[in-house]
Amino acid sequence: MPKIADIEGTPNKNALKFILKEPLTWGIACSYDNAESASDDPLASALFEIDHVTNVFYIDNWITVTQDGEANWQDLAREVADPIRAAPAASEQTEKAVAAAGDWLNNLSPEDQQRLERINVMLDEEVRPYLQSDGGDLHILGLQGNILKIHYQGACGTCPSSITGTLRGIEHMLKTIEPDIQVIAC
Repeated sequence: MPKIADIEGTPNKNALKFILKEPLTWGIACSYDNAESASDDPLASALFEIDHVTNVFYIDNWITVTQDGEANWQDLAREVADPIRAAPAASEQTEKAVAAAGDWLNNLSPEDQQRLERINVMLDEEVRPYLQSDGGDLHILGLQGNILKIHYQGACGTCPSSITGTLRGIEHMLKTIEPDIQVIAC
């Protein structure tokens, strides 16, 4: 059972980031926008049972919980802490799921796989650390021609600046290695 080491605010006033002493996963991002999508995840399901919770995102040793803006964070944080503390720590099953998560990559040509690898290196070095420090992340949904489809997760998923300024910044940065790329948030 992971213990909470710290709680941090995020740029999204409706999201809090809980830093854990033990990981919940080993590199697998779990992102849920509603209770239905979380039905197979006991931790996320328990969090969605709490009034005002609208999004749950976790990876490794942190979890971001987003609310609808109607609750007092001081009270809500205490309430969401119980299911977080009760969740099991990461297991070998998460390691197996990491390998299965990248199946769509097999449909890319070798050239597009190399392009995507360069894109991911830049995102890993220049973008993801900042998004993760703010309680969010981005997931690549696909690369088709010059269109890169991404999905914001956690605090970034409902933050207005991620859809405008951050998206333009990511696209501008990626144009240094892919001049014709267009980045679309889905």
